[in-house]
Amino acid sequence: MRPYLVLAAILVGACGVEPEPPLVATELVVTRPMPGTGMSAAYLSLTNNTEKTISITRVTSAQFASVQLHESMLENGVARMRALPELEIPAGQTLTLQRGGKHLMLIRPTGPADIVSLQFFDEDSLVLSVDAAFETKPH
Repeated sequence: MRPYLVLAAILVGACGVEPEPPLVATELVVTRPMPGTGMSAAYLSLTNNTEKTISITRVTSAQFASVQLHESMLENGVARMRALPELEIPAGQTLTLQRGGKHLMLIRPTGPADIVSLQFFDEDSLVLSVDAAFETKPH
């Protein structure tokens, strides 16, 4: 094989593979605000494609005045919910936020919207931005 063909094959091979983003969201579901409460919830899976832990310390949304990290649990047969200071996603692992467990509480809609944008931060660094339509079925 001629040297320039070998070089071209190497360059094409190197350019064809894009690196995975550091943090990926899948299975994103955002519930419509519950009537009379001004509250909604978001559930999703977050996959860390890096070799170090990613800590989500803050989530924002233009469509809601506040987004809080929460966890639901049963204590002595009573359902309770508590705020979490952060969500840690270990290197190479997936954290699932789901009904009855860790989730996002979206509080006080800022106006009518069909799409919800969520921005995930590790301290001051934006690590992920995603958009989702509201869930169509009742929760």
